[in-house]
Amino acid sequence: MDCYTANWNPLGDSAFYRKYELYSMDWDLKEELRDCLVAAAPYGGPIALLRNPWRKEKAASVRPVLEIYSASGLPLASLLWKSGPVVSLGWSAEEELLCVQEDGVVLVYGLHGDFRRHFSMGNEVLQNRVLDARIFHTEFGSGVAILTGAHRFTLSANVGDLKLRRMPEVPGLQSAPSCWTALCQDRVAHILLAVGPDLYLLDHAACSAVTPPGLAPGVSSFLQMAVSFTYRHLALFTDTGYIWMGTASLKEKLCEFNCNIRAPPKQMVWCSRPRSKERAVVVAWERRLMVVGDAPESIQFVLDEDSYLVPELDGVRIFSRSTHEFLHEVPVASEEIFKIASMAPGALLLEAQKEYEKESQKADEYLREIQELGQLTQAVQQCIEAAGHEHRPDMQKSLLRAASFGKCFLDRFPPDSFVRMCQDLRVLNAIRDYHIGIPLTYSQYKQLTIQVLLDRLVLRRLYPLAIQICEYLRLPEVQGVSRILAHWACYKVQQKDVSDEDVARAINQKLGDTPGVSYSDIAARAYGCGRTELAIKLLEYEPRSGEQVPLLLKMKRSKLALSKAIESGDTDLVFTVLLHLKNELNRGDFFMTLRNQPMALSLYRQFCKHQELETLKDLYNQDDNHQELGSFHVRASYAAEERIEGRVAALQTAADAFYKAKNEFAAKATEDQMRLLRLQRRLEDELGGRFVDLSLHDTVTTLVLGGHSKRAEQLARDFRIPDKRLWWLKLTALADLEDWEELEKFSKSKKSPIGYLPFVEICMKQHNKYEAKKYASRVGPEQKVKALLLVGCVS
Repeated sequence: MDCYTANWNPLGDSAFYRKYELYSMDWDLKEELRDCLVAAAPYGGPIALLRNPWRKEKAASVRPVLEIYSASGLPLASLLWKSGPVVSLGWSAEEELLCVQEDGVVLVYGLHGDFRRHFSMGNEVLQNRVLDARIFHTEFGSGVAILTGAHRFTLSANVGDLKLRRMPEVPGLQSAPSCWTALCQDRVAHILLAVGPDLYLLDHAACSAVTPPGLAPGVSSFLQMAVSFTYRHLALFTDTGYIWMGTASLKEKLCEFNCNIRAPPKQMVWCSRPRSKERAVVVAWERRLMVVGDAPESIQFVLDEDSYLVPELDGVRIFSRSTHEFLHEVPVASEEIFKIASMAPGALLLEAQKEYEKESQKADEYLREIQELGQLTQAVQQCIEAAGHEHRPDMQKSLLRAASFGKCFLDRFPPDSFVRMCQDLRVLNAIRDYHIGIPLTYSQYKQLTIQVLLDRLVLRRLYPLAIQICEYLRLPEVQGVSRILAHWACYKVQQKDVSDEDVARAINQKLGDTPGVSYSDIAARAYGCGRTELAIKLLEYEPRSGEQVPLLLKMKRSKLALSKAIESGDTDLVFTVLLHLKNELNRGDFFMTLRNQPMALSLYRQFCKHQELETLKDLYNQDDNHQELGSFHVRASYAAEERIEGRVAALQTAADAFYKAKNEFAAKATEDQMRLLRLQRRLEDELGGRFVDLSLHDTVTTLVLGGHSKRAEQLARDFRIPDKRLWWLKLTALADLEDWEELEKFSKSKKSPIGYLPFVEICMKQHNKYEAKKYASRVGPEQKVKALLLVGCVS
């Protein structure tokens, strides 16, 4: 503990920087980093090395090797590069490796060297070749910026949704810029480049010359530039040895430092802590590392090996062939507690806890001093915060013990922050392990979120650890264990050396009925890997038919999909499969499939009744269903035919079908309708008016209303209308006409088969009491009283 601050290096009077070892690298590199293309992902991400890159001094027959390692140097993937020359490597926000080739094609690989996809940066890039490239990150995703041989820039701000932008031309640019970088300002990607002593900013519309405010005179060239992790600040290294630091908008200068070295650095990156007022830049040469900021002095380190810098949210990772280190500004809480002769509340609480363990009375003295100042709550919070920024578990425990000791003397200190910090540190220590190799800091962990961390563990196929973390943090199953098990199952189906039966059984035993797990998604992955039978076996465990059917259709297992859809009872799902089958099979096979599925056949008939009448007719013909075929022709005679001849012909076909179905009644009724249609056509020709499409009764009524009683009676005889019905029709029609004279003649033509009470009722309905009385006297004795009551002769 006494030497705890030995690796603290002051930068001015208000900040300290420390560098500590993350891992001792064991990757056994055979070449120097300078001889490789190198790319390291932020947030403790993996490292990619492309050995034997294309150089003039290398033999053209030697193929380079692309290798991917964890941050601790453990190998993740290795593959022989068989594509074109590579200009640049970079990692996307999803930890996919982007390899930019000379021809402008970008190949995308997974963490384990699996090829994902490729895309081109356009024909112009292909024609002029790629001189240099940058992979950058924005709030929209990961972008790629290209410098072509024609000294033009092309970029895409999001490789997931590729939209290429050709940047404006820089006036007079005849050679490659001395340095350039991608900037993201106001949600728009820009290019900042240096040409001699001039700086140009390119956006989608124009090329603008910009001048850094307060830049020292005498600059004839900019050799290096660096943008901060959040794109808020910019650093420029000039050929005079000065480093200018300011805002990325180039409107404000923060500071300027003369490093007295004019040689161009290998790398220059920002080293800033979130919400810190200190600004520092780390500059690396072959054997020297320098930290500079708003102070007259700098911090310098000697590099024993060729090293590579990786900018992070709160510091800089530095790795070489043998070590991997982290350089950052000492957090405020840690500085206040561990600074020599500190009297901060956290420092006193830490000392009190140590003395308590020694059973010394000094513990009481320290504790009383903190309490008298009313700073015990602040002391506990300082210890908790400082523990989060410590990399060594023993220091974390010491600080958390001090915080726990201080909590005992507080009445109402909320335990949430203490418990949460204990959980977070346990998770961080687990993933920082050498065999895992994700050296996240507490600040990075909070920025990344637990969900993204779990995704990255899944990406590394560290399923047991991811599940343990979910269970430890008690995350909801759908967000945690279920999702991880689903990813594990998707990986399991890719193991082609295991039989389909064994894989399906293992997945079902592990997953069971776990909520949030979709067997159809796993089956889709199996089908994508070419394991169709395994996909079908997995779908048997999927309880939702709506998820089974689409994949079965995609796998061209349409008949099985139809069976599953019918089992579900979802008619919409059945219709979906039927329409798919109709397009997939020829007509005969389709109808034969329907015959084997009565429910599907019934549903398809209902569909055809509204959408495809001709198909419905073919179905009836194939099944020799003459009854339905006759009904179909009856409906078709009215729905499709306008001419009488065509309608009669359709009805004749219907009558023939009814006879084949041995439905004598329907056949006779159809023939009667044909006779009626012909007669109605004749009536229209002879009498005028509208008769076609009237019913038999309406036809009789219309004839009576038109004064053609004889024709009505003849029609009734032809179609054997019963006398009672005919009398009712004529009675109603004559009353509507108020032809009382004809009505009286009609009543006397012969004895009424319906009696005379209806005559009384009809006349009273027409408010003709006089006529009603004529018929009341003729009403039979059993209805006499009712008739007299109607006409008002009896009170």
